Amino acid sequence: MYGTDFGPDDAAGTGPRPPAPDEPLNAADAGIFDDLLEHDLRIEPRDEMPEAYRSTLVRQIAQHAHSEIIGMQPEGNWITRAPSLRRKAILIAKVQDEAGHGLYLYSAAETLGVDRADLLDRLHRGTQKYSTIFNYPTLTWADVGAIGWLVDGAAIMNQVPLCRCSYGPYARAMIRVCKEESFHQRQGFELLWTMCRGTDAQKAMAQDALDRWWWPALMMFGPPDTGEAATGGHTAQSMAWGIKRFSNDDLRQRFVDMTVPQAEKLGLRMPDPDLAWNAESGHWEHGPIDWGEFRRVLGGDGACNAQRLAHRVRAHEDGAWVREAAVAYAAKHADGRSRRRGSAA
Repeated sequence: MYGTDFGPDDAAGTGPRPPAPDEPLNAADAGIFDDLLEHDLRIEPRDEMPEAYRSTLVRQIAQHAHSEIIGMQPEGNWITRAPSLRRKAILIAKVQDEAGHGLYLYSAAETLGVDRADLLDRLHRGTQKYSTIFNYPTLTWADVGAIGWLVDGAAIMNQVPLCRCSYGPYARAMIRVCKEESFHQRQGFELLWTMCRGTDAQKAMAQDALDRWWWPALMMFGPPDTGEAATGGHTAQSMAWGIKRFSNDDLRQRFVDMTVPQAEKLGLRMPDPDLAWNAESGHWEHGPIDWGEFRRVLGGDGACNAQRLAHRVRAHEDGAWVREAAVAYAAKHADGRSRRRGSAA
């Protein structure tokens, strides 16, 4: 998922909240749940599960879904200004994919007994979060490439392990999502590759986009959760339940190791003076991340927080008539089928 998996209190800067105390299952149900986890099998909606496991999944899947639909906005902003018909078609397809990802994920959340309308209401009221990365502005066309390369690249690093998540509906939804995100990442890299082989001004635009998106992309994995810098959070319990497979820090390191050579291929300079290769560990070591900025944006003080949420609420309200018409249409046809069955009887 997008890695900023937090509860409502985090906006106040109190840090991630641990899961609520577990509601005990009876011995038989607890044994089945533990046995499924031990054998790396999937928990399905029909299976008994601890309430803390369920609530953790609801929070994580909802935040993931919210991030997908809010994430349509930064790039959707450039559809009418794409430099060619080919680029416009690619971007339209990508934004459409993100909408589909949101639908898959809301559907997965509903298998846990929550209502999609309630989840959207929580998003609109600000009591559920979405990834902080989408509160940064897209200032130039190169930002579309940077989002594909960096943001979707970080998302893939987070999401591929979720294909093995212990909760079946979430794991199955992620298979298609990851295939489409891989396309998005390649599209972003190819866009920047073209710009870096264009004019000096185009390459400078690509470098500026990397400078602005690099650190927010590293923040996508969430605060440190291993070593002395660990801030607590959900990781240990989520890994014990098989929801997560790797720590935030492990995933962030994998992303850095993957991305630095790609930047070299593009001919771009990483905006981190402390970035250095550690021959002993076999990893690229990055400089300190400004977690104060992360908490500030998470708390609502980013460049686009208010704009993103207001646009989302307005779009939801403007689409009310479509939802009402769809419900009326379904009810009309259900009534017709019922009448035909009654006549046949």
